[in-house]
Amino acid sequence: MGIGAYVAIALYFGFLLFVGRYSYNKNANMGEYLLDNRRLGPIVTALSAGASDMSGWMLLGVPGALYAVGIANIWMVIGLIIGAYLNYLLLAKRLRVYTEVASDSITIPDFLENRFKDRTKILRIVSGLIILVFFTLYVSSGIIAGGKSFEAFFGLPFNYGAIFTLAIVVFYTFFGGFRAVCITDAFQGTLMFFVLVAIPLTAFFNLNLPENTNLWAEISKLSTAHLDPFANQTFWGILGLMAWGFGYFGQPHIIVRFMAIRNSQELAQARRIGIGWMTIGLAGAMMSGLIGFVYFSTKGGLGDSETVFLKLGEELFSPFLLGIIISAVLAAIMSTISSQLLVSSSSVTKDFILAFYKKEISTSTQVAVGRYAVVAVALVATILAFGSKESVLNVVGNAWAGFGASFGPVLLFSLYWKRMSALGALVGMIAGGATVLFWISSGLNSYVYEILPGIIASSIAIVVVSIWGDAINKMTAEPNEQVIKDEFDRMKTRL
Repeated sequence: MGIGAYVAIALYFGFLLFVGRYSYNKNANMGEYLLDNRRLGPIVTALSAGASDMSGWMLLGVPGALYAVGIANIWMVIGLIIGAYLNYLLLAKRLRVYTEVASDSITIPDFLENRFKDRTKILRIVSGLIILVFFTLYVSSGIIAGGKSFEAFFGLPFNYGAIFTLAIVVFYTFFGGFRAVCITDAFQGTLMFFVLVAIPLTAFFNLNLPENTNLWAEISKLSTAHLDPFANQTFWGILGLMAWGFGYFGQPHIIVRFMAIRNSQELAQARRIGIGWMTIGLAGAMMSGLIGFVYFSTKGGLGDSETVFLKLGEELFSPFLLGIIISAVLAAIMSTISSQLLVSSSSVTKDFILAFYKKEISTSTQVAVGRYAVVAVALVATILAFGSKESVLNVVGNAWAGFGASFGPVLLFSLYWKRMSALGALVGMIAGGATVLFWISSGLNSYVYEILPGIIASSIAIVVVSIWGDAINKMTAEPNEQVIKDEFDRMKTRL
């Protein structure tokens, strides 16, 4: 890489550090540090939600899969777009209103405890543990991706690259909190968008296709299977790939953006921006893989299909622009890590330390605990990353399924069904998570993605326990039942 590439990357890192320091507020409270006191605008909400969702797999994994296999991978992309749209449509507005009605809840465990008036704190403990365990693994996958990226881009040893990734993300998350994370995510989402549009367009116009032919004809000449959406796919395989979309309903680092928007009415605008960004971005990623398949066919192909996006950048752009492209890949990785670190920090702080510490704690001390929790989770995740033998995709897929099955049905039922009980929520979370773990350990995920049976198990558990489990439900006392119903009705009137 030329000096221009290093200049572009240095400017990118400098911006992240500046935002983190600029957003630092010594007098912040927990509502501001973890949710920015619900002041996000629709543009930042949409772009930060998208960037925190789409990690490095959007710029490396999707183009690589289309390069290697073709459009048979389109089913997961379709499922994700549908799932993201329904997440905005069905969950976002109700969650934003209900979390404010239910004692101004600022985390998912907060909301579940307040929604069901759980005085035992069991819901908070179980949901907090799920968040902590899965997100620590999730963050470790991002650190692995960061380490590998620095190793590939700059020739740094993996450990040094992982530590450098961690240091940058921890800095702006530690100092700036939710506000810095969302601002940097919005910037990184914008960067990703322009790169995902620029690379496939530039590559297409540099293909030098023969006269009287087109891209699809050239792909078909090289491999007819690349244009077959059903190649090597089964019914259950396609269903499992599309079920990825349901995972959106249970991803705390994404749905917390809905809770933070300043006005629930602005979610419609955020939805249009977010789904537009996602659809165009994923289309650009897929086209990069297909165009790269044709482009590199005359150059002997690629040894690693997941490098197709970056190799196109190296071939077609100046060093400075290549630095921007590399920054976009790092942005995809870092934006996801920062969001997950902050949610993990909130779990350590609010769901364990502050929830059970009996003495009065000052606002500044609470925020300090949150900041140091970011560092603690990051260090544990780094240790796991150094010792992990799993691929990034496997860790991400397992964590996505765990969150989707544990929280997705519970949150949807809690927002739409007044009769849902606290015990139903508890058993639903456990059933969804346990089914996912069983499916993975038994190897059944080779037939169908584990999120699908997890969602079914969780939904059945919620309905059965809520309807027939009232006699053994000691978590919700009789005097609170009317309060719960009144809050539910108040939420509906404010939609």
